Amino acid sequence: MFLASDPKSAPEGFRQFLTLGLMWLAVNFLVAGLFFTDGFTALLQAWQLPEYSHGPLIPILSGLLFLRQLKEYPLRAGHIDDRWVGVVVIIMAVVLGSLGKLSKIPEIVAYAMILWVGGILLISFGWKTGKHFWPPVLHLVYMLPLPDTFYYKMSTTLQLVSSELGVWILRLLAVPVFLEGNIIDFGVLKLHVAEACSGLRYLFPILSFSYIFAVLYRGPMWHKAVLLISAAPIAILMNSLRIAVAGVLAQRYGTDWLEGFTHFFEGWVIFIACILMLLLLSWIMLRLQHDPMRLTEVLDLETEGLGIQAMRLRLIQPSRALITSAAIVGAAVVTFHQLPDRNQIGVDRSNFTTFPRDIGNWRQLSPHKRLDQVTEKTLAADDYHNVLLESPDQPTVGLFMAWYEDQSSGGVHSPEICLPGAGWEIAWLERTNIASSVGTSEDFNINRAIVQKGEIRMMVFYWFEQKGRRVAWDFAAKMWLIADGVRTGRTDGGLVRLTTIIDKTETEANAEARLMDVLKLLQIEVPKFMPK
Repeated sequence: MFLASDPKSAPEGFRQFLTLGLMWLAVNFLVAGLFFTDGFTALLQAWQLPEYSHGPLIPILSGLLFLRQLKEYPLRAGHIDDRWVGVVVIIMAVVLGSLGKLSKIPEIVAYAMILWVGGILLISFGWKTGKHFWPPVLHLVYMLPLPDTFYYKMSTTLQLVSSELGVWILRLLAVPVFLEGNIIDFGVLKLHVAEACSGLRYLFPILSFSYIFAVLYRGPMWHKAVLLISAAPIAILMNSLRIAVAGVLAQRYGTDWLEGFTHFFEGWVIFIACILMLLLLSWIMLRLQHDPMRLTEVLDLETEGLGIQAMRLRLIQPSRALITSAAIVGAAVVTFHQLPDRNQIGVDRSNFTTFPRDIGNWRQLSPHKRLDQVTEKTLAADDYHNVLLESPDQPTVGLFMAWYEDQSSGGVHSPEICLPGAGWEIAWLERTNIASSVGTSEDFNINRAIVQKGEIRMMVFYWFEQKGRRVAWDFAAKMWLIADGVRTGRTDGGLVRLTTIIDKTETEANAEARLMDVLKLLQIEVPKFMPK
């Protein structure tokens, strides 16, 4: 075969053509660019958000790390026969990218790009050399947006942690303060710790910096581990300090001071302070060694010869593996180009404005109540219904339903995330299958919880509606979303939540029976608004 790995075995007419390895590498990048377009577009959109604004720097830094490591591994003479592991990785990247394209979740396509980069390095340099380049490839993870479910869970958790630490610092400063969820109450004013105050916009860049710092650090391995692990606590601590300082300013000078202060303080000041703390930590660890070393002695900051290493890319030889990878990705591009249009499929459903005022013996106490502007924007639902239901001699039941026509770029937010942010503390939560209780043969999984705010206790039922499935776990709902997107092109879905206050004179069983009564009646109506 004239496509043999050794160009000398090819016919004379193709010999010079096949030695142009750089050209075949460029072909691989071209077809990959066409296949991963959705993922790259998703990155460009994510990089416009404050949390991911550092993203464009990540590929540049990864490239510099790669060139530095390339200096440590000389050219391999002779025939390289261990390239096919890279082809396997390329196939994995194409499969993952295809799932993202079919399910219309571009973030998955972006994740697949990193696999492709690792595969192309293994093909270009062979397994024995290419396997050593995993640090710069892994570093590319820091340019990716988190999946929405992970993002909201992490953001909410960091908000709560930062709020609690910020209030603790304020109390150390003898500032009287009370914390209710993410709301810091000074008595005369209340300061809301918003999503932007979660610390994610510092956490991601600091994690990236600590990763590069650990790679360049030539001290003991446990030093590297400490530097990596400590990055997140340092970022959270500094964010809490920022919240505490903002609280002091708000109390003394009013909230008008916060806007200008916040824009200045939450940027470079926090970032530089976190870096200085990482440097201080590494200096302390070095000083505690039996043979103390200077920080400049253990940081490999040598940049000489990177240009020469970049020129080594011209020496990449063509191979069957390199040509095969281009053919695989190219075939995937052609296949998706020929697929019929899979735009979001319209769903025949009724609008929540037509939801009946009476269901069984329960009646709407008031018309649909709109959420405040901030909550409505965060919810980002295409349609929602928020009412109180009453029944004779029964406490009221809150009914909330949200519908999303397309969840590929967002979707349902779990009450497990939203309720704590509103000041409710989750006393207990369990996922349970109530199919036997509602008389259905299909699984009916719900979340059942008790939340409390001060002396007020409330029982909550909620579940995710996913094409006729009742799913309790939000991660499972996302998996079904991907599966439905691949199989049918539909990415719609919704959330149903029932709440009721537990009166001091009643038991939890009474409240649960009340919610169960409404839940059973809802099964007649919900399919009209959240269809299979």
